[in-house]
Amino acid sequence: MCKSSNTMNKKEEKTLTPKKSVWIRAVTANSEWPDKEEFLDVIYWARQAIGILLGIIWGLLPLKGFLGLVLFAVINAGAVYLYSSNFQNVDEDEFGGAWELTKEGFMTSFAGFLVTWIIIYSGLYYEIDRVAS
Repeated sequence: MCKSSNTMNKKEEKTLTPKKSVWIRAVTANSEWPDKEEFLDVIYWARQAIGILLGIIWGLLPLKGFLGLVLFAVINAGAVYLYSSNFQNVDEDEFGGAWELTKEGFMTSFAGFLVTWIIIYSGLYYEIDRVAS
C-alpha cells in the first residue's frame, strides 16, 4: 500500500507542478519548448504583430513600391530567424529546418502588412497625390 501511494504522489506532483505560460517562455531567453506547436504559435503571432507594425510604419513614412516590399520581407524573416536561433537557441532541425521556421505564418503576416500599409498610406497621402497629378 505504501508503494502505490508513493506512485500516486509522484503523479500528483507532476500535475500540480505549474507549467510556465507560453508568453512567459516567449519572452524568456533559452526557454524549453516541449510542445513544438507552441513555439510555432509564438512565431506565427509575433510575425503577425511585426506585419501590422511595419505596415503602420511604412504607411507613415511614406514608403512606396518594391523597396517597401523587400524591406518587409528582409526584416520579417530576419527577425524571426534571429529570435529563434539567437534568443531562444532552438534546434532548427527539430522544426524541419530554418526554411520551415521562416515560412511559418509569413503569408498571413504579409497580407496584414499590405492591408495596414495601404490603409495608412491612402488615408494620409491620397489627397496629396491626387491633387498633385
